Amino acid sequence: MVGQGVLRECLRDPDVARILVVGRSTVGQQHGKLKEYVLPDVGDLSSIQDRLAGWDACFFCLGVSSAGMNEADYRQVTYDLTLSVAHTLAPLNPGMTFVYVTGAGTDSTERGRVMWARVKGATENALLQLPFKRAVMFRPGYIQPMHGITSKTPVYRLAYAVSSWLYPLFARLTPQWVTTTEQIGRAMLTVAKHGAPKSVLETRDINRLTAPSF
Repeated sequence: MVGQGVLRECLRDPDVARILVVGRSTVGQQHGKLKEYVLPDVGDLSSIQDRLAGWDACFFCLGVSSAGMNEADYRQVTYDLTLSVAHTLAPLNPGMTFVYVTGAGTDSTERGRVMWARVKGATENALLQLPFKRAVMFRPGYIQPMHGITSKTPVYRLAYAVSSWLYPLFARLTPQWVTTTEQIGRAMLTVAKHGAPKSVLETRDINRLTAPSF
């Protein structure tokens, strides 16, 4: 869902000249500046490695829900997958900005009781040690899908169908926890172009990056 949002903003931004999408399924869009590779294992980029150099930014939006998963399996599809991609990209793109989407409540200490938060925290910490120009962690809370974007996770789609009419109320009462797919996409582009005030951005920080005064 976040990936759909940032892709939309990249396609709309005149400053973006080329977009390369790598995923497990097609995004189902065609555009003059869009190239797509569908790979069965996105952790293995060897088949397209010669096309991965010279990019300004990577917006890493892949992820799964931890529901029903043990820690070893969740770590494999979260930490191992992300670091495999990052280790491939870093030496090819020393000037790259790497943006990683985690979530509100991520545990940077890696010692808390919440499994997904520990694994996400370990992933963040490892990414921040890699030789990118900059690595920035996005920790959104509630994300409202916009412009027809939907989640690929059935339970999330159901939850959004039930709660989306409450979004204006959420945004007014708890702005520190609420953002949208459009705001996240625009904030990622801002970070790629101008940098970020810090390496870990919570929801309020993400929304500030899209304010007219930024």
